[in-house]
Amino acid sequence: MMKIEEEIQQHTFRGPHQKALINLMFTANWMGLRQACAFRPYGITPPQFNVLRILRGQHPKPATVNLLIERMLDKTSNASRIVDKLEAKQLVTRTTCPSNRRAVDIRITDSGLDLLKQLDETVGQGHLGLHNLTEEEAAQLSALLDKIRD
Repeated sequence: MMKIEEEIQQHTFRGPHQKALINLMFTANWMGLRQACAFRPYGITPPQFNVLRILRGQHPKPATVNLLIERMLDKTSNASRIVDKLEAKQLVTRTTCPSNRRAVDIRITDSGLDLLKQLDETVGQGHLGLHNLTEEEAAQLSALLDKIRD
């Protein structure tokens, strides 16, 4: 296991808070790259995966672009453009809402659900390093991350 000092070749920090911040940012980027590599063979990106997971959670009810924006992990992503790309891959459908002609209903397709099932197995195999943590450690890490955002 390589420590952050070795990873970034910096051996002094202003203190434990700076070291923790740098380690958190480095690890988030490291995990993002590993996730992108895991998704590449399936032809999707991490933000597309995120939208598909949101739509699976809504299934069979439709979602709107606004709902996707609210729930997306990366708030800087362009949800409309992501939906365009997923629709082109036939992983989602987009239809005009019958009760509000200005709204668009977005639903995951069976192909999208099948792809997520495959990805659940891939992501669940420890490609992101979380398999190195016990369940207790994972719960503790999650609690600490929540505390940071409090």
